[in-house]
Amino acid sequence: MSYTGMPIDDDLLVKYLVGEATPAEVEAIQNWIAASPANRQEYDNFKLIWDESRQIASTKTLDEDAAYLRLQKRLNNTVPAVAPSARVRKMKTSWWIGIAASLLLICTVAWLTVSHYYDNKAIAFVKVDSEGKTRSQTLPDGSVITLNSHSTLIYPEKFTGKIRPVTMLGEAFFKVTPDKTKPFIIRVNGVTVRVVGTSFNIKSRNGKTQVIVETGIVNVSEKKKSVNLNPGEKVLVTGKDGLQAKESIKGRLYNYYATHELVCDETPLNELVGSLNEVYGAHIVIGNKAIANLPITTVFKDQSLDQVLLVISETFKIKVERGKKGIVLR
Repeated sequence: MSYTGMPIDDDLLVKYLVGEATPAEVEAIQNWIAASPANRQEYDNFKLIWDESRQIASTKTLDEDAAYLRLQKRLNNTVPAVAPSARVRKMKTSWWIGIAASLLLICTVAWLTVSHYYDNKAIAFVKVDSEGKTRSQTLPDGSVITLNSHSTLIYPEKFTGKIRPVTMLGEAFFKVTPDKTKPFIIRVNGVTVRVVGTSFNIKSRNGKTQVIVETGIVNVSEKKKSVNLNPGEKVLVTGKDGLQAKESIKGRLYNYYATHELVCDETPLNELVGSLNEVYGAHIVIGNKAIANLPITTVFKDQSLDQVLLVISETFKIKVERGKKGIVLR
């Protein structure tokens, strides 16, 4: 039989495994598992990885290198054999702590180790956590990745195969070094982003993944759907609706964490307000629908929220009302 219920993703399976899924979600997962042998096998593999990660997280005297190699072998039968002398970079026990984040990273590291990409050579990994600040990292091919706070990047110490694969959680701005012979591929939350040489932003939080292209062409795929993005275009992927239709953007509001600039180019006021709420941790709402789509063209660089609101007020001749619950534009 076929399964036609709610989409089953990694986050939902984690909720199921820790006993936090709703009755409706439990029923949907059980129906999905029963729908086909392939679904059953996928769930069994997922649970195996989950159980292994919990065991590792609870072991304080763990030989991390040996345990990591054992986990690699269990993740995928096609993982290349690692010579005894090969060094695998240690990942601290804290890497295994955390529910969805740790599980997603384990699964994606398995993807990085598939022998098809690495010609059966031993692989060492580099893991970068930005923690509570912005952090830039230069990859072996010269590509520069700027991680937003609370984001993670994992990549091979050397790109030795036919592609340049990395995986991430959170948000990052990519400036990829061109190489037509070796595409650059990012895996994030079930979404695959494929480029040759370009710059773009990926944001994946709360089950939603957004890709915005600044230069070049970026291919975004999820399951059987795929779309090519050109400069000034974005696409959103959600667990509920999958890969949505691409849209055009006005200005560059997406990578303030990397540039400290909010570049508005005929940008609708409601889009700017959304970015201000995120950048400044504010709660700004538009109290008059008539002004929501008013376009603004300017650049805000390292300015305070009060300074930005003053410019908005003077540009559109609108009121800025401050109250206990936040700020209202009228």
